Amino acid sequence: PARPHAVRKLVNKAFTPRRIAALRGRVEAIVDELLAPVTSHMDVIDALAAPLPAIVIAELLGVPPADHRQFKAWAADIVAGIGQPSGGARQTGATPALRQLFDYLGEIIAARRREPRDDLISAMVQAQEADDALSDAELLATSNLLLIAGHETTTNLIGNGLLALLREPDQLARLRGDLALLPTAIEELLRYDGPVQATLRVAREDLVLDGNAVAAGSLLLVGIGAANHDPDVFAEPERLDVTRDPNPHLAFGFGAHFCLGAPLARLEGEIALRALLTRFPRLALATEVPQYRPNPVLRGLTALPVTC
Repeated sequence: PARPHAVRKLVNKAFTPRRIAALRGRVEAIVDELLAPVTSHMDVIDALAAPLPAIVIAELLGVPPADHRQFKAWAADIVAGIGQPSGGARQTGATPALRQLFDYLGEIIAARRREPRDDLISAMVQAQEADDALSDAELLATSNLLLIAGHETTTNLIGNGLLALLREPDQLARLRGDLALLPTAIEELLRYDGPVQATLRVAREDLVLDGNAVAAGSLLLVGIGAANHDPDVFAEPERLDVTRDPNPHLAFGFGAHFCLGAPLARLEGEIALRALLTRFPRLALATEVPQYRPNPVLRGLTALPVTC
């Protein structure tokens, strides 16, 4: 049987504030490497937003650098199937990618069992052997979840966030003039055009929501994006405000299901945007109609062409 609390307790050790803070230097180095070749123009998604979080989470879990590109391709296929109709072309394409990724992770887990390293998969394997913290199925599923969720959403945070800033020159100028606002700006970008627009929850008891009866055990699709624009909670919710505070958005979920990787996503988003704003003072959109992935749950761009 699944033991979500045991899984979260173990994995949460990899995302403590201290450990995330220790990653800052490595994240900054990766951003520098990715942006070094950029001159007059780039696709922000391809050049930075997609590879950065993929490399970081892969390194955190212990995926060898030589496999990062293949992992990213599998992840893209799997994510493309999320939220698609059952049996649809995108969902069908996700099935072999998921199988291949599980096979790959199984090999990594077996290798770490033989020879542990300083990575999260090794830590989970050692905990499993020490006190049966995770079953093999839980270990495999948790590794897969972290690899997928740990980078796709951050890609969307960087892409959606930069697009919002470039469309609001006054907010962009305010942020450029005071980069100390970056942490507050990240929270506003998560609220304004978040990477996850919906999630699923199960009603634990009979409810009445807006006059509609919901029986205990019912599966609910919860609109995170809509909640983050609730006028009863946010003044002028359709206005981007990089100084908005307080900002009780739900981009990372809430309560027991709050996103484990929130500190890492915030760190990567802050470092990526800081680098873009300081390196490229003339950054501007190269298209008025950016293209989004056809996904109703994960909101993100297929490309974000800009001039530098």
